[in-house]
Amino acid sequence: MPFVNTGAATLHYEETGTGDAVVLVPGTGAAGRTWRLHQVPALVAAGYRAITVDNRGVPPSDPAGPGLTVADLVADTAGLVERLAGGPCRLVGSSMGAHIVQELLLTRPDLATQAVLMGSRGRPDAFSRALAAAERSLHDEHVQVPAGYDATMRALRNLSPRTLQDDQAVQDWLDIFEMSAPDVTDRGVRAQLDVDMRTDRLGAYRRISTPTLVLSFADDLVAPAARGRELAAAIPGARYTEIRDAGHYGYLEQPDAVNAAMLRFFAGQAA
Repeated sequence: MPFVNTGAATLHYEETGTGDAVVLVPGTGAAGRTWRLHQVPALVAAGYRAITVDNRGVPPSDPAGPGLTVADLVADTAGLVERLAGGPCRLVGSSMGAHIVQELLLTRPDLATQAVLMGSRGRPDAFSRALAAAERSLHDEHVQVPAGYDATMRALRNLSPRTLQDDQAVQDWLDIFEMSAPDVTDRGVRAQLDVDMRTDRLGAYRRISTPTLVLSFADDLVAPAARGRELAAAIPGARYTEIRDAGHYGYLEQPDAVNAAMLRFFAGQAA
């Protein structure tokens, strides 16, 4: 089981393939293995070296305590890139992982050659604030809802209407969600819940100079496509792609479309 010490934390990672490195950063509470089902095989087949990481707070990486900030996770990612990639590389992030990557593009642009931001935004809105506050409240009050109820709510929040109309697909997703019900006593996940976007960063992102693809999902309720379009408009020269029939988990729900857009961007091909 490989680990890397980034200077402030020891992180678990996995790498597959050879060639130019692509570092994939997962979202809140998610493990690096979420990328390994679809994105890692596609990257390796295209000749890249895919590096997935468990962010601080997700075992077996170091735990995260109260006060965790996006700057902490940016420093972790920068340290990982320096030690494993040996220099600038391609970066991919989803949700909180995209937040980490876009902040790294401001503070350590020397470490990124290209970036893909999935299910992301550049500013909060009323719903995102309410959702983040509600999730923190569940953890702070130790409210463990029944696994079946949690699975149903996660499906509604993260999947597209098209998937929800497919009985077999829905049942498969519900089974996965029920087996991976969140633990409200998990201090690492609780710490990561504080790393939500609380201020408008669109003005800051106008300073990003790294070639960037903003990839939104048409049915995303957590990071709506409208927020993704705003983000892409703020980043000079950014490309924007919207994936149909996909919710917040679009990289798992519509992996072929996501992978094709990512690989075209990496290869410098037209959208």
